[in-house]
Formats: sequence, C-alpha cells, structure tokens
Amino acid sequence: MSQPTEQQPIRQSGPVTLDAIADQSGVFAIVAMDQRNTLRRMFASVGRADATDAEFRAAKVEVASALAPIASGFLLDPTWGVPAVTEAGALPPDRGLLVAAEPAERGNFNGEPHAHRIPEQNAAWVRGLGGHAVKFLVQLRPDRPRAPGTPDLVADVLNVVREVVEDCRAHGVPSVVENIVYRLPGEDELTPAHREDMIVESARLLAETGPDLLKLEYPGSAKGCRRIADVVAGPWAVLSAGVAFEEFSRVLRVACDDGGASGFIAGRSIWKESVGLTGRARTEFLNTVATERLAELVAAVDGRARPWKEAVSA
Repeated sequence: MSQPTEQQPIRQSGPVTLDAIADQSGVFAIVAMDQRNTLRRMFASVGRADATDAEFRAAKVEVASALAPIASGFLLDPTWGVPAVTEAGALPPDRGLLVAAEPAERGNFNGEPHAHRIPEQNAAWVRGLGGHAVKFLVQLRPDRPRAPGTPDLVADVLNVVREVVEDCRAHGVPSVVENIVYRLPGEDELTPAHREDMIVESARLLAETGPDLLKLEYPGSAKGCRRIADVVAGPWAVLSAGVAFEEFSRVLRVACDDGGASGFIAGRSIWKESVGLTGRARTEFLNTVATERLAELVAAVDGRARPWKEAVSA
C-alpha cells in the first residue's frame, strides 16, 4: 500500500471517484470524526456534560491535525467538523473529505430507528462544503417483524438509500453507505450467529441499491467476512464501532484476508481516549498513541486489503 502522504492534491472539476478518499493503491485508510450525539455522550461520560460547541469543534480540529497526515481521507460532520477543520486548515489539500449527510437526529417509530433524509443535504451540498464523497448512515434490521398498518422500516431504509445513491450518481459524487444493526425493542443481545446473519443480509440488501462503497460492521468471524464477499460485488470497508483498538486491529486483518475488504473507516478505536484529556495531554496522546494506532492500521491493510477498483471490476 502506498503511503497516504504521497497522494496528489485532489481536484473536483468533473465527477469524483473513490480514488479521492483512497490511497494511491486504491485502499481506504479513513479516520472517522463525524460523531455528534455520540461525542456529546463521550464528553458527558468523562464528566463534561456541559461541554460547549467550541469544545466539540476544537476536539475535531485536534484529531484532524494529528491524524490527517497519515490517513487517506477524513470523515467529518457538517455541524462542527467540516466548518472547524476547514477554518483551521487542519485537513491537507491532498486528503479526501467525506461528509456525513444523514440527519443528526434519527427518526423513530415505536423505539426503532426510522430512516429519513434531509433533501437539502444532498450531493451538491456536500461538494459545496468541499467534500469528495457523501457518507450516509442507516440502521437496517432485515428480519424485523411488521405489524399490519405500520411502516415497513426495512423498505423505508432501502428507499432512502436509493435516493442517496441516485442523487450522488447524478452529481458525480461517490456514495458511502454505512449500516449499524440494532436490537429490536425488548430484545436480548443478539447471538453471534444471528448478528452475523443480520450484518450479511443487510449488506446484501444495501449492495443491491448500488452504492459506491459500503461501510460495514465486522460480522464476527472469518466465515462471516467470506459471506459478505459472496453477496457484495463492490468494495466494502470495515468500521470500528468504538471497540478496543487491539480487537479492531485483529478483525481488520481478518476482514481483508477473508472478506476482501478494501480497508477501514475507523474513529473511536483510534482516538477515543483523547476526549477525556485537555491541553498538552490531549495533544501528546494524539501525536503518539493515536498516531501509532493509525500507522498500525495502515500497515495492517498494506498488501492485504483489496483495492477498490479490483472489487468493482470483479
């Protein structure tokens, strides 16, 4: 895998491809710092429930400043991340920018997430923010029971994703669709086998809508990764979901080796401890521990991840 630092400046005249957020070998080494409500909860968990917008913006800038130089791209939210990082000049011009275009507040139906999009937060809007790709998060649970006269939440997710994909295609912007499997109201923890089934089936359904890249949870096993490879024709990248770094580093290798994953889009596993730090302590953590973690992930996908163009042409 070519070092991300060797990338060329990204230009946006005409259609953009996934090359804009990949390294020169076509592999994704993307840092996610698009958290909004999750970031509020993280600050609250370390006794900072009173954290201000200025503090959230500063956290985004500090993470980007430390990690962007060795990432192939950066995923930011439009509320704090994009404006703060842009104003600070913390994202080098040769790094791809993904913008989270899903609503900050998720819809809800009787305790379950109900997908929707804000039409104005479209591909043209993302390009206007300087973005090179649209990231859209959904929560799809393919086996949820549907009572008569109630919304079909599975169909609603797929319809929203189709709208996002079609809009991105019309504006020449890559679409990156992320899915998180959820528990039904009152449901116990999913068994590993059931969770694997849901991740794989969600991947299959979402792949049929035609996104350029899927951002998926690790399905729990090498077998689950092979199942994803069987149902997803295009590229997919592994998300970290905040698991311990050592665990994510391990599963990333499995996903690439057995599932043909094209890299990673990871956030909290790399930088989450920095939220509980301030000043010099935070800077030191980001410039040492977090930077070393990202470098280890880059090394993990080097020669192991499947370049995205190979996945598309297969």
